[in-house]
Amino acid sequence: MVAPSKKVQSGKRNDSTKAFKSSSKKPFKKTKDDVAARSEAMALQLEDVPDFPRGGGTSLSKTERKKIYEEVDAEFEAAEDDDERVSKRSKKGGKPKKKRNPSDVDELGSLFDGGLTGKRPRYANKITIKNISPGMKLLGVVTEVNQKDIVISLPGGLRGLVRASEALDFTDFGTEDDENELLRDIFSVGQLVPCLVLQLDDDKKEAGKRKIWLSLRLSLLHKGFSLDSFQSGMVVTANVKSVEDHGYILHFGLPFITGFIKKSKDGNQELKTGQLIQGVVTNIDKERKIVSLSSDPDSVAKCVTKDLSGMSFDLLIPGMMVNARVQSVLENGVLLGFLMYFTGTIDLFHLQNPMCNKSWKDEYTQTKMVNARILFMDPSTRAVGLTLNPHLVGNKAPPLHVSSGDIFEEAKVVRVDKSGLLLELPSEPISTPAYVSTYDAAEDEVNKLEKKFKEGNRIRVRILGLKQMEGLAIGTLKESAFEGPAFTHSDVKPGMVTKAKVISVDTFGAIVQFPGGLKAMCPLRHMSEFEVTKPRKKFKVGAELTFRVLGCKSKRITVTCKKSLVKSKLPILSSYADATEGLVTHGWITKIEKHGCFVRFYNGVQGFVARFELGLEPGSDPNSVFHVGEVVKCRVTSAVHGTRRINLSFMINPTSVSEDDSIKLGSIVSGVIDSITPQAVTVHVKSKGLLKGTVAAEHLADHHDQAKLMMSLLRPGFELDKLLIIDIEGNNLALSSKYSLIKLAEELPSDISQLQPNSVVHGYVCNLIENGCFVRFLGRLTGFAPRSKAIDEPRADLSESFFVGQSVRANIVDINQEKSRITLSLKQSSCASVDASFIQEYFLTDEKISDLQSSDITESECSWVEKFSIGSLVKGTVHEQNDLGLVVNFDNIDNVLGFIPQYHLGGATLEHGSVVEAVVLDISRAERLVDLSLRPELINNSTKEVSNSQSKKKRRRGISKELEVHQRVSAVVEIVKEQYLILSIPEHGYTIGYASISDYNTQKLSVKQFSTGQSVVASVEALQNPMTSGRLLLLLDSVSGISETTPSKRTKNKSSCDVGSVVHAEITEIKPLEVRVNFGQSCRGRIHITEVDDVSTSEEPFSKFRVGQSVSARVIAKPSHTNIKKSQLWELSAKPAVLRVDSSELNGIQVKEQLEFVTGERVSGYVYKVDKEWVWLAISRNVTARVFILDTACDARELEEFERRFPIGKAVSGYVLTYNKEKKTARLVQRPLLAVQKSIANDGGCKKDSSIPGDDATLFIHEGDILGGRISKILPGVSGLRVQIGPYVFGRVHFTEINDSWVSNPLDGFHEGQFVKCKVLEISNSSKGTLQIELSLRTSLDGMSSDHLSEASNNNVNIFKRFERIEDLSPDMAVQGYVKNTMSKGCFIMLSRTLDAKVLLSNLSDTFVKDPEVEFPVGKLVTGRVLNVESLSKRVEVTLKKGNAGGQPKSESYDLKQFHVGDVISGSVKRVEPYGLFITIDNTSMVGLCHKSQLSDDRIEDVQARYEAGESVTAKILKLDEEKQRISLGMKSSYFMNDDDVKAQTPSEENADEEDSMECDAVNDSKSGVLAAVGDFGFQETGFERHSGTSLVLSQVESRASVPPLEVDLDDIEESGYENDQKEKLRGVDKDEKSKRREKQKDKEEREKKIQAAEGRLLENHAPESADEFEKLVRSSPNSSFVWIKYMAFMLSLADIEKARSIAERALRTINIREEDEKLNIWVAYFNLENEHGSPPEEAVKKVFERARQYCDPKKVYHALLGVYERTEQYKLADKLLDEMIKKFKQSCKVWLRKVQSYLKQNEEDIQSIVNRALLCLPRHKHIKFISQTAILEFKCGDADRGRSFFEGVLREYPKRTDLWSVYLDQEIRLGEVDVIRSLFERAISLSLPPKKMKFLFKKFLEYEKSCGEEERVEYVKQRAMEYANSALA
Repeated sequence: MVAPSKKVQSGKRNDSTKAFKSSSKKPFKKTKDDVAARSEAMALQLEDVPDFPRGGGTSLSKTERKKIYEEVDAEFEAAEDDDERVSKRSKKGGKPKKKRNPSDVDELGSLFDGGLTGKRPRYANKITIKNISPGMKLLGVVTEVNQKDIVISLPGGLRGLVRASEALDFTDFGTEDDENELLRDIFSVGQLVPCLVLQLDDDKKEAGKRKIWLSLRLSLLHKGFSLDSFQSGMVVTANVKSVEDHGYILHFGLPFITGFIKKSKDGNQELKTGQLIQGVVTNIDKERKIVSLSSDPDSVAKCVTKDLSGMSFDLLIPGMMVNARVQSVLENGVLLGFLMYFTGTIDLFHLQNPMCNKSWKDEYTQTKMVNARILFMDPSTRAVGLTLNPHLVGNKAPPLHVSSGDIFEEAKVVRVDKSGLLLELPSEPISTPAYVSTYDAAEDEVNKLEKKFKEGNRIRVRILGLKQMEGLAIGTLKESAFEGPAFTHSDVKPGMVTKAKVISVDTFGAIVQFPGGLKAMCPLRHMSEFEVTKPRKKFKVGAELTFRVLGCKSKRITVTCKKSLVKSKLPILSSYADATEGLVTHGWITKIEKHGCFVRFYNGVQGFVARFELGLEPGSDPNSVFHVGEVVKCRVTSAVHGTRRINLSFMINPTSVSEDDSIKLGSIVSGVIDSITPQAVTVHVKSKGLLKGTVAAEHLADHHDQAKLMMSLLRPGFELDKLLIIDIEGNNLALSSKYSLIKLAEELPSDISQLQPNSVVHGYVCNLIENGCFVRFLGRLTGFAPRSKAIDEPRADLSESFFVGQSVRANIVDINQEKSRITLSLKQSSCASVDASFIQEYFLTDEKISDLQSSDITESECSWVEKFSIGSLVKGTVHEQNDLGLVVNFDNIDNVLGFIPQYHLGGATLEHGSVVEAVVLDISRAERLVDLSLRPELINNSTKEVSNSQSKKKRRRGISKELEVHQRVSAVVEIVKEQYLILSIPEHGYTIGYASISDYNTQKLSVKQFSTGQSVVASVEALQNPMTSGRLLLLLDSVSGISETTPSKRTKNKSSCDVGSVVHAEITEIKPLEVRVNFGQSCRGRIHITEVDDVSTSEEPFSKFRVGQSVSARVIAKPSHTNIKKSQLWELSAKPAVLRVDSSELNGIQVKEQLEFVTGERVSGYVYKVDKEWVWLAISRNVTARVFILDTACDARELEEFERRFPIGKAVSGYVLTYNKEKKTARLVQRPLLAVQKSIANDGGCKKDSSIPGDDATLFIHEGDILGGRISKILPGVSGLRVQIGPYVFGRVHFTEINDSWVSNPLDGFHEGQFVKCKVLEISNSSKGTLQIELSLRTSLDGMSSDHLSEASNNNVNIFKRFERIEDLSPDMAVQGYVKNTMSKGCFIMLSRTLDAKVLLSNLSDTFVKDPEVEFPVGKLVTGRVLNVESLSKRVEVTLKKGNAGGQPKSESYDLKQFHVGDVISGSVKRVEPYGLFITIDNTSMVGLCHKSQLSDDRIEDVQARYEAGESVTAKILKLDEEKQRISLGMKSSYFMNDDDVKAQTPSEENADEEDSMECDAVNDSKSGVLAAVGDFGFQETGFERHSGTSLVLSQVESRASVPPLEVDLDDIEESGYENDQKEKLRGVDKDEKSKRREKQKDKEEREKKIQAAEGRLLENHAPESADEFEKLVRSSPNSSFVWIKYMAFMLSLADIEKARSIAERALRTINIREEDEKLNIWVAYFNLENEHGSPPEEAVKKVFERARQYCDPKKVYHALLGVYERTEQYKLADKLLDEMIKKFKQSCKVWLRKVQSYLKQNEEDIQSIVNRALLCLPRHKHIKFISQTAILEFKCGDADRGRSFFEGVLREYPKRTDLWSVYLDQEIRLGEVDVIRSLFERAISLSLPPKKMKFLFKKFLEYEKSCGEEERVEYVKQRAMEYANSALA
């Protein structure tokens, strides 16, 4: 191969390493030029070895061979002399130069393998990092198998890597679960594998080292194999492709050839899919192409490859065993011949005896036969390396019984070479060979090893590394290598203490070096015990410090300098397996959280310290005590090795809770308050140990309010007697003072096994989430209540129904033992209380609170309670009277008051100071208040049979005996308290009882309302006793959920539930839309909000209702059957009108509600929901309606306050727009519907059954309506605003309709989402059938502002005026507008939403305008005057010049009557153009045009070079065109020959500027914009040429040169010209009839072509200026894609994207189906359009692309879209498309080349993988084309070396393809590297080709040398050509 060296001259010879690596740049010594040139030519020629080489043959003459041998011998002798000189120099001294030992020059032998006869090579081939090259095949051994790669040890101690993708040809059998273990399953350490070198990369981590990337893919290794290559008895390598019933299907990497191997009978052989195996071929089925193998290991190891005639080099595979014959003994190995044709070498380390002495050569006599295995082979040089190692010959990797870092004291010297020592290491079980190089033999340089070391000596050696393939250890004898405990990374152990030297310090830490040379990093946090801010001051470079190894991972060592870690004597924790419970060790904190700390140990081991194990006081913040990086001593409390979790504690000697048997979960303890925080109370628990506990604030009581009150009263030192242990967290106890938990402590579960389904258990809420509620019991036992099971009302919010810490009763619904999940129900219906514990706890806690409040009061003051008892009579004095009742004082008792409510006065009227005797109903100890009653029935019952206190006691006992627990009684509400009711039981002597209003689970829910005197049913749950504070406790049926079945209830009014009957109902719940009631016998119903009042809408109809109230209502409908799951609800009505109707008329008749609505009907409803867009109303029981936000108002301020304007329950009226009968939903608007004006809907009638999808029918929007809107998008440029006026209806506000005044930027102050008030100007249908609504935001319009009329005075009315019609304009009228589009020839301005005007370049300004697009940007406000108005064509021309401000009309200013044809005028040149001069006539403002053809009688090529602006000239008037205001002038000398006496005429100065009109004619203003737009389309494959604006005008004027100026319009020139030519042609020819017809037909076709061409030129020259003109064009040329694309571009210039799309669609429909290229052009333009303006572009392009694929050739469409992406630099989309193209067109060479080109453009490196894939996919006949084109691309935009490799590869297979040689040479010539080019030519002309091809090559060589200009080289080429000619003749 050619070395790409620029330094190597033609007379130099490359280094010997060129045999393996072509990129080597080391030259050999210079020799004579002629000999060197010849030798190099021959060397290059020898590289082209034929596919089937034959030994012994050569094409060289004897003389040539002799010269080459002499040259090589001379170089080898020189190399030996250099070797001697170099060995004397120190490695460090002088210029670094590699020593030339025998291994450096021995590769030259590979050049002559079997190719030449005569002298043998002196050195054996060896693989080194310098000569290994891509394409080599080697035998390796697997040393590591990782997740993503495999590490392979190669010959020579090299190390290669195999990516997972290169391990197999197929990877479709792995699943996601086992993907990480895939490689480990199919490869094993120690396995021998053949591999191929893919590429070499420089190692980024270590300079000077290279990474070797390998491939194990059999498709690459077996390249060149065919079915005929397989022979019986041959050993082949295969992958297991699939596992079958009786065997395994194998994959050889070859298409259509499969293998099969049977399963062994003993079942020992278990192969896995993908596994690489070796087998012996047993049978070949050529018909089915199946090769059968046997995988017996012994057979595979002993099988020798047979000598087969015609075996090529490509069929050799590494690992193949061959019979070889010794041909000669080399300096460092043996030369063998094998398989008849091939030779190979064996180096010293691969001999049969690895530990051979100096006499090893005697063992290998000539012709000795040996068994050898192929070790490596280089296809590029045909070099082969073999091995005789007995282990490798036996197909096993050599064993190694030593490891890196081992030290051997008694190593025996076996052999002393020039390059080093061979030692025998006394390892077990067998000795191991080791080699020590000269460099490692001693610290100082050793001149001759033979003098210092003798065979048999015993020396001390340390192992540096291992060569796996040789079974050899690499050692060192240097004393420095024996210092320090860590020599290699394997010696480094976590926890090791060592000294190290600081070599560098950075912000991230320090780099230190061990004595053995290893480097480690000390992170910043480990440089000191404390935080280091300036590391460079802490660590000095060069300082030697003591460190401790923290870990060694991936050869990265981390150390610490923290003294507490370095000096720690505690055992280290370096693996999770070492973590045992109770282990105490040092670690360091890495992270601090609220719930604990993370601690790191050695080797990355990490543990967690829970908060309660930190040893902190309760409530302390861990961040205030600890810091990250702090070294801590910790104890392992538990470890789970499988999950790698370690739990730690900072308390080394904790006081165990288990010391005290009384301290356990669920036990009752007492304690003294230690401290109080806002969240909890800390107590010292009374036990054997010093334990602390925490009582959360919520756990002080079952009632939330009482818990808060207790928290405020508790003080440190108070004793809490009964506390339940609910959790134990280390040494800290979680306690609870809840009565409900303490009472049932023994029944509370602490384990899931203690729970029973359908049982009710007490617990507390520990957490709330949106989906449910977590309830905890003892310990960590937690259950979950889903939202559906937590509350009876599904719509209620959980956070408003429960609070964290709430006491609850939970019903166990389900227990999942496997997942340890408990499902609960908290519904009151299933968890209601069955006793009075809830109210009992309230009174007990009330006593505790009163005790806490009276702790500082004397005991005598606390005894007042004993003077009162429930039900007893007491006397008092009336102190005060008010509306609520009487306040009473008691004698001898201070600070205690009595209160008698109005209801309990019993009708008595008492005055201040009166003495009363009343019954005690209730005592509130905390408030020091006694509730009394004067009702006679209570007093009389209390005084019966009472004569003394003894008799009272007897009576009460008697009554108590009458009442029994669980007895159901009827009671009357006497007093309603906040938490409970005071009841009296009339049937039992008006005994006083107490009942709770709420329950455990309903504490936060709204409770049922009770009123005084109301009758209730309850059950007796607790009689009077000290535990109940002497109260009788009852449980209400409404709380427990029991239905009322008492006799009194049964005898209650049994109202009928028939429809029409009037019932008395009790209100149970009030909702936003309905009132829930109970009536009759357990019947439930509802009163809808619309069934309360007769008035259609009254404010707050439910305001008069409250829960518990009894109301009269009439049943109007039965329950709905679809509502069974929710429980059936009857429909009731409380409307007075309904109640007044006679029941007989309604009995049995269901009252119907209105379910039919007509569009425009007015309806009313109540707001029940408001979101961001809609107001939801309830119209009737089952009908709802919604009102859109923009339909509620038209004022922007009101719309912004939308949600505030519609509170829930507000009455709202509206008009029905649409109604969905099925869903019973209507859409309302708040404006009456009008059907008179023009509206958007097609019919103005009623829409009864409009469905919701048509819900946005905009029937109510008419022209002139004032609406509320919301800006949805601010359109780019001057497109205006997009405003939403309905849910799915949008309108557009034109740029001129945004503001009343003409302001510079009307869009200022507007933003997306802003509400605006707008007016509908116009409603129209677009071309697509969609509605277009034009809106205006101008406040001066009617209805937009209340005081607009007063503002519009006569003075400023024109400021607001917009000209909607062209009839409103007249010449010289002042106008204002915004620039709409600017081009190089002028601009368009918007006067209003319907009128645009054109301003020519000459009319833009009085001064010269250099760049119109910069000075007149889009959106600029301009002021001008109307020049011309054409009503028919609707064209308006405006000038922005101020020079015509006098107001003189243009028609008068441009008066051409003062001139006559033939007049001679004088003037000055105003502007010079390539096509002529614009001349300003003196004393006027008129401008005329003198075309370049009229400048002179002679032809003028360059007008601009001859004339300058300002130059005075004389001209003659040739033509006057008053209609078009044009003056044509001439300056030819012939015009003035007869006019010598005529003086130049000077017209008056009243003429206006003529230049404007002339310039208008000369330059078409819209043309350049159209062309620019077309340029964006990427127009493809058209014959039209694009001209600039000037060349267009030039072509116009040239076409007029043959006729008088301005005589013929341009529109008629082309056509008339062609017709005249045609007539002359026909007149001049006289032919027979048949030939005439044929001629006519031909002439007709030619005429058609010319007309089409003329149209194209017309389009270029006179670009149409309106859609009408374009329509004429497309009708005349319907199949011209060029015309259609121009039309699209024109629409884009007007910013009408939709119109451009519709034109594209029309073009696709119109163009003939046969015109595929024309249609493809349209598709490409469509791609560009969507790519630029699509929304979003990627999706829009994709849709068009999918359509285009169906109509055109998919491959062309793909290429077209790829071109669009590449032009717009969307490389990600291009790559994605390319991948899709490769899958679809995998056999297309062009597609693969586009992929390669894309990779090269993006500087991707992995080109080879693309090439490999392409070659596998492409047909064989396309390979040459693909490789050569890829090589050309590499030369042009990639790496030239890779291009050379591609060319070399294809030329090796096809050396006689001169076309390939020619292309290769052309590419090299383009690069210009002379030496490389000449060497390539030398190779080419050395080929044995036919004379014709050789002539081509010699001619090319000669042309090149002539171009270089060296005569000597030219003569040399001629001489070579003569030599070839002579040899050919001979």
